[in-house]
Amino acid sequence: MGRSSSRTIGTLENACRIIGVLRETEGAGVTEIADELDFAKSAVHGHLATLRSEGFVVKDDHTYRLSLRFLQIAEEVKNYTADHTIVKEELAQLAEATGEVVHFGTEEQGCVVYLAKVRGNVAVETASKVGNRMPMHSTSLGKAILAEMPSERRDEIIERHELTKETDRTITDPDALRADLEETRERGYSIDDEENIRGVRCIGMAVSAPDGEVMGALSISGPSKRMTDKRMRDELYEQVAQSANVIEVNSRYS
Repeated sequence: MGRSSSRTIGTLENACRIIGVLRETEGAGVTEIADELDFAKSAVHGHLATLRSEGFVVKDDHTYRLSLRFLQIAEEVKNYTADHTIVKEELAQLAEATGEVVHFGTEEQGCVVYLAKVRGNVAVETASKVGNRMPMHSTSLGKAILAEMPSERRDEIIERHELTKETDRTITDPDALRADLEETRERGYSIDDEENIRGVRCIGMAVSAPDGEVMGALSISGPSKRMTDKRMRDELYEQVAQSANVIEVNSRYS
């Protein structure tokens, strides 16, 4: 039983690594995959045949690509957190009202995962993409979520994940981060003060599920010259709070 279980886990791991290569290359042949992973061609061919029969991979001549089934799965998974249609509608309205980049994300395995992004008409381009994972300690999304988490879970994330220095303004000391999160709770919103990208500031706010658990967070990002403390306090706070409330209310009845 132990050997069979070990073989099964190894086989699944290898299949996942092949999927990873197809994702990075946007399509590859058996030889290319085998060379990249140092696998036997016969093993790669077997994995690809299985993935193809299950609908996860398509073949075009000698090139294999990930199928659109991943898109279907991704859309369904996004709805596990919140009604994605409502989220997109609120992000679109928020982006139109502010002109900036607006995100919605959630926590998974101690990181922030972007689930939606909408750009306003004066927004600066950012490297963030839907599906990207980012540190929690240096992003307004992450800090907004951390601030509203149960203390045990929050401390576990802070202790287990390295507080990497993304910019010269990133908070890398655990005690300083806890103090910043306390300020976030008192203020009602988080601030990324050029801590993730130099020259970009963000305001974030947690979004709660009907049971009180944090389902995710909203954020508005823009150039530091536009994202002043006064604008965050007097303008953006109310706008992001209204959108968060709409998502929360609709989640109760979805």
